[in-house]
Amino acid sequence: MKIAAALVFCMLAAPLAKAADPILLGVSGPLTGPNAQYGAQWKMGFDLALDQINGAGGINGRPLQYVFEDSQSDPRQSVTIAQKFVNDPAIVAELGDFSSPASMAASPIYQRAGLVQFGFTNSHPDFTKGGDYMWSTTVNQSDEQPALAHFAVKQIGMKRLAVIHLNTDWGRISKDIFVKAAKEDGAEVVATEGFLPDEKDYRSTLVRVRDAKPDGIIIIAYYADGALIARQLRSAGIKLPVAAVSSVYSPKFLELGGDAVEGIYTKANFFPDDPRPEVQAFVKIYQAKYGKDPDTFSAVAYDTVILMSEVIKQYGTDRKAIRDGLASIKDVPNVIYGKVTFDPQTRRVLGAKTINLVVKNGKFTLWDGTKPVVN
Repeated sequence: MKIAAALVFCMLAAPLAKAADPILLGVSGPLTGPNAQYGAQWKMGFDLALDQINGAGGINGRPLQYVFEDSQSDPRQSVTIAQKFVNDPAIVAELGDFSSPASMAASPIYQRAGLVQFGFTNSHPDFTKGGDYMWSTTVNQSDEQPALAHFAVKQIGMKRLAVIHLNTDWGRISKDIFVKAAKEDGAEVVATEGFLPDEKDYRSTLVRVRDAKPDGIIIIAYYADGALIARQLRSAGIKLPVAAVSSVYSPKFLELGGDAVEGIYTKANFFPDDPRPEVQAFVKIYQAKYGKDPDTFSAVAYDTVILMSEVIKQYGTDRKAIRDGLASIKDVPNVIYGKVTFDPQTRRVLGAKTINLVVKNGKFTLWDGTKPVVN
């Protein structure tokens, strides 16, 4: 529902009971463009959560809904969307954007207006430092990159690393944290190569990577770029173990990469074969609605709407009350983490964790500890 339509609905419904008015969450994220698949996965998680919440009577008798504005994960568009959301009194909190650069460009607007910006896929270490209205359930890069480095060096066995990274603020920060952690784990980083968001031809980059003689490659990118890099690595005849950051964990990575992504390692904080009861319960209802397995981005979207509904239920719809509620609420049931409680200082989840995965037979699977054989 568009914001204008939502306001018309509210005005038409004014003579009716106030309890029937919807509670609106604003969503800024990609529905078109190179990251559109992430937005599609979000929507499936959002809708599944709303089925449950509204099917059980909503929040104190009011339905919960969301207004999804397409930012293409572009900082310029996320800023415009932020201005629209903060000026709409019907929006009680904002979710997104997908990428940290897009979210952080809009953060000052949300902070000044006192509207929670819940960046549930924002892993940049500085995202929640933008103000006390910035919150996240994402494992930030200060934690994720050392974990990926440890996986690559200590568990997979890479010793001479070449790092290929997206040349954005998020990509550079992630690369710097990874390189520092990998060196601390005893690895040598023999090359670091950045690429631009719209770059499609990596041949010259891969020549430099090959000439550095690494024994393993690290990809810090989103699924589309990661898949294309994997394909061009194969075309260039570079047959080395590859580990990638968790943002490649998407069905689209498998679809776009095909055989070239076989054997690539990654980490995630959700996996549908995880035997924990909360995961299996979620997978069951997701499969019943959509006929396929969920992934991290559907799961985290589902968890976010469930979390926000609990905060609103307990603390109300006032924007400041929602911010204060996030600091106070404890042990909210959560698919990914089991239960969620925030550190009110960092405004991130306490005790976040990740899972080691590898692409095997065209699917993401739990890594069984088998190390790669390098030809």
